[in-house]
Amino acid sequence: MKEPTLGNPQNTIAVLQKYNFSFQKKFGQNFLIDTHVLDKIIASAEITKNDMVLEIGPGIGTMTQYLACAAGKVVAVEIDKTLIPILEDTLSEYDNVQIINQDVLKVNLAKLAEEENGGKPIKVVANLPYYITTPIIMGLFENHVPLKSITVMVQKEVADRMQVGPGTKDYGALSLAVQYYAKPYIVANVPPNCFMPRPKVGSAVIRLERYEEPPVQVADEKLMFRIIRASFNQRRKTLVNGLKNSPEIQFTKEEIEAAIETLGKGASVRGEALTLEEFARLSNILSGTEQ
Repeated sequence: MKEPTLGNPQNTIAVLQKYNFSFQKKFGQNFLIDTHVLDKIIASAEITKNDMVLEIGPGIGTMTQYLACAAGKVVAVEIDKTLIPILEDTLSEYDNVQIINQDVLKVNLAKLAEEENGGKPIKVVANLPYYITTPIIMGLFENHVPLKSITVMVQKEVADRMQVGPGTKDYGALSLAVQYYAKPYIVANVPPNCFMPRPKVGSAVIRLERYEEPPVQVADEKLMFRIIRASFNQRRKTLVNGLKNSPEIQFTKEEIEAAIETLGKGASVRGEALTLEEFARLSNILSGTEQ
């Protein structure tokens, strides 16, 4: 199999000029032009020939070439139809790549993993479009796509939010959701000059290793996430008021206050002070399932 040719600025520019490609702001397109960063992503994703990799937003196929050399099979989902002929060209020498021209949020990824990988866990590796990072990652987890790990390039601020704990300003619903499903680890910080065009913000590669079993036991997962969302929707409010004001939460103020007291917290506690374990317990107390 051919060694990757993309990844340096000259070859990327040559491909873009050949096809007269213009970047679409609405798709958040920033292509990687740094081979060291690409090598680091591939190494940290720990890809082997036994793996099927899902790539989201392959662009002109830069990382796809690297993935094809390392993995058994690569399925790349690209929303921009003007990139499909480019991908067919840049990936023509890699016979283990399948390109799907669709919006990844509309693809049944669990079904795709079933059909293409016999239901075995897949690895997701991607330079994600920043404007839909959270829906993509949450969709992978919440739809119970069989996953080993997710290794993705995201905005640095989002990577930080995914791994912080209670009491910090970045802590929020995304931190808790990610840490319920996976163990986050920041692999590398990546400056804007590693991309074309340059994004206005710094980026980071984060690896999320999927837990086989969540680190906390909760009877009603959906209720816990409704409680989490409601607690952070109005960060300045106390937890009691955040939950009482939320249309997603059906409990009375008295029930909420009693549950927070059972949890051992004062009436003035805010959502950002609770750990994942405490949110799970609060959910179990409210649903009447606490052991």
